[in-house]
Amino acid sequence: MSDIRETMRGEASGDVKKDKPDMKRTLVGMVLSEPEELSAEIIELNDLETDVPVEIQPKIQISQLIPVTRERKPSEPSFLPMAPTSVAATGLSHSFIEELCMKHLFQGGALRGTDLVGRTCLSPTIVEEIMERLRRNKLVEISGSTGLGLGRSSMVFRITQLGHEFVTRVLERDRYFGPAPVPYKYYQQAVHLQTIRGNAFQKDDLEPHFHDLVLKPAVFDAIGPAMNSGKAMFMHGPPGNGKTAICSRMTACFGGDIFLPHAVLVDDFVIKLYDDNLHQKVDPGRLAPGLEPGQLDARWIPCRRPMVVVGGELQLEDLALRYSESVRYYEAPMQMKANNGLLLIDDFGRQRVSPKELLNRWIVPLESEVDYLSMHTGKKLAVPFDVFVVFSTNLEPRELVDAAFLRRVGYKLEVGRPDEGVFSEIFRQECLKRQIPWNPDMVEYLIEDHYRKPGRPFNACEPRDLLGQVVDLCLYRGLKPVLDRHVLDRVVANYFINKF
Repeated sequence: MSDIRETMRGEASGDVKKDKPDMKRTLVGMVLSEPEELSAEIIELNDLETDVPVEIQPKIQISQLIPVTRERKPSEPSFLPMAPTSVAATGLSHSFIEELCMKHLFQGGALRGTDLVGRTCLSPTIVEEIMERLRRNKLVEISGSTGLGLGRSSMVFRITQLGHEFVTRVLERDRYFGPAPVPYKYYQQAVHLQTIRGNAFQKDDLEPHFHDLVLKPAVFDAIGPAMNSGKAMFMHGPPGNGKTAICSRMTACFGGDIFLPHAVLVDDFVIKLYDDNLHQKVDPGRLAPGLEPGQLDARWIPCRRPMVVVGGELQLEDLALRYSESVRYYEAPMQMKANNGLLLIDDFGRQRVSPKELLNRWIVPLESEVDYLSMHTGKKLAVPFDVFVVFSTNLEPRELVDAAFLRRVGYKLEVGRPDEGVFSEIFRQECLKRQIPWNPDMVEYLIEDHYRKPGRPFNACEPRDLLGQVVDLCLYRGLKPVLDRHVLDRVVANYFINKF
């Protein structure tokens, strides 16, 4: 019985290391096994120092989540969630899906079977089975048919009076109305299979992704090994010189789109994970060429590897599970939304929370690759921390952090100001992008009169910004964009403050 306790405890807490999948096969699903009746457990009273005879607890039943894998085909991703065709194949219980469908009916009023399929992201077969169970239990009734589709998919369902009483009780503890979640253990395995770690990048692999940036070779020598480590990096340097631009292209270097669930389920609590503002959907064909969209599990969204950027607004509360009493489900924290991608902590040192407090929060996840999040029940949830973290600051690093933290973040990169040659090359490339005739004499005039003479430092963002104003000014004057002294003098006066 102690083994059974460990199994139950491991699944509930999310034993990250124990649940790592077979990297040589393709994970296509996670099925809920048939409940097994377990031997009766004898209550151990030895520690209670009593003569009361031992008692026998009732027999219990438990279902386990079992991974479904297959031999990996050439060029197939290691994780390819196929659409479940039965309730067991969703990894969820009948009762959970029944409650979810009832909540959607409560919110939407009369709904067709196809409407419920779209709302829950479950297959018509599963929805039909669930709705028939609800109808037999007199929780829903069929109020007609739209004449579209076959079987129960075209039927219109309404909640009965008994159903209203039922769903009212459900809403007292759970007001999640979104797509069906995936079991947390399923999510854990997907994160491991789509890991951002274990790369072996070489310079030739990185350069194509940075073709539109003018960078010194030393930049590649720093970011390449850091990306191969898959851990963390500390970028520093004056603002406007490409730190954020470098990070966005680093995310593309990791390559490979991923599957991300709408939400995950932990102990009957839903954690909403997908975020329209952060995650970018892609065509499913990019991940699964040759498969029809209906063959994939719609609970998983094909996305680009995420790049989550947080700035001066970041607080410690943003790194915790957020439970709302009004909706009674969780919103995932930023680092969980960034899993299998990059998390950029921009303007590091300008947050309301002190750098020391923020860094202390990251020490354990950076070293162990596991983050521990607290639920409102008091339980600790072990979450995979598969994130490449970049700390980016315009401030002096030694004034922000101590030597111990700098040792933990093994890779540092100073993104400094461009020299005159790099500045001119950036200007030339920006002219090509905007189809402005390249005039090296006018660029030399700009550098001489507006940089050398006043002693103004170069910044990598300025060619882009100045040429944007060239276009705006020439449009205002009814001219084609062109570089001449009058135009450059005007845009410099508009862009710069005299004292700097």
